[in-house]
Amino acid sequence: MARFNLAFDRVFVPGRLTLGLMTPFGGPPAPMAELGETARLAAQADGLGFAALWTRDVPLMVPQGPDNTATALDDPFLWLLALAGATRRIALGAAAIVLPLRHPLHVAKAALSLDRLSGGRFILGAGSGDRPDEFASFGAELDARAETFRTHWALVRSALSSDPEARRHLLAHTGGHELMAVPQADIPMLVVGSARQSLQWTASNADGWATYHREEARQEGRIQLWRQALAQKVAGQPKPFVQSVQLDLLDDPAAPATPLELGLRTGRHALLAYLHHMHGLGVAHVLFNLARGARPLDDVIRELGEDVLPQL
Repeated sequence: MARFNLAFDRVFVPGRLTLGLMTPFGGPPAPMAELGETARLAAQADGLGFAALWTRDVPLMVPQGPDNTATALDDPFLWLLALAGATRRIALGAAAIVLPLRHPLHVAKAALSLDRLSGGRFILGAGSGDRPDEFASFGAELDARAETFRTHWALVRSALSSDPEARRHLLAHTGGHELMAVPQADIPMLVVGSARQSLQWTASNADGWATYHREEARQEGRIQLWRQALAQKVAGQPKPFVQSVQLDLLDDPAAPATPLELGLRTGRHALLAYLHHMHGLGVAHVLFNLARGARPLDDVIRELGEDVLPQL
């Protein structure tokens, strides 16, 4: 069985639901996230006991969504390294690196470096990407992204393993040359979204599966499919199910939950009821994408850390 880095043990705790936060905090920044504010909020989340900070990979500023806006984000590996310097214990995750658009050896080198420099705090989430403009600009085949994802995954997976047998694939590809020092523990890899793979493939090859918020009954169905895939492919070995939630946490703790696109607008009490229910269904980690609303973000993070986390 794989021996994982510190990040895996901090984010995936048997019998317990953990919480993470997407960065930059409060939705897409305009024009770019201010590192000083983000570092301050990251340190606050670290001190309150959140399990992870996450970020996205946005290779090009391609307008999308109902308002046709483009998002400008820093390189995810450099961004997380900056957050590593502002924090001490919290895990750092990519959700998700667009694997078909990057050379797998560059991804592996960056992941190994970030994990080493952060003290074993990195989790690599990978997706297949879906923006035709990005694939054209990077010279990648959009229609081949499922196969490219699998090919790149296998090489990165080998490079992030501490097991000599698992590393044979990397060394065969590089003519026996290592990228850098062999990691002391495996760096966990999650499939984010479907990555255009079957759940059976993900169950066999990934250390967990991350997907987006759905209505509770539908999400329960996805969790059951995940468990069936694990039973078929890895003899039921438990692997974590992660979900993101767009969250607008209201001032009134008794405010009822109402749906948002990919999430909830709610007070604290209804949020706790929701989280307990999702944990009972089998969710291991919830990644909050905080809405930028009337409340200061540090106040929202404080309430989550002081009044929600201890109840989980």
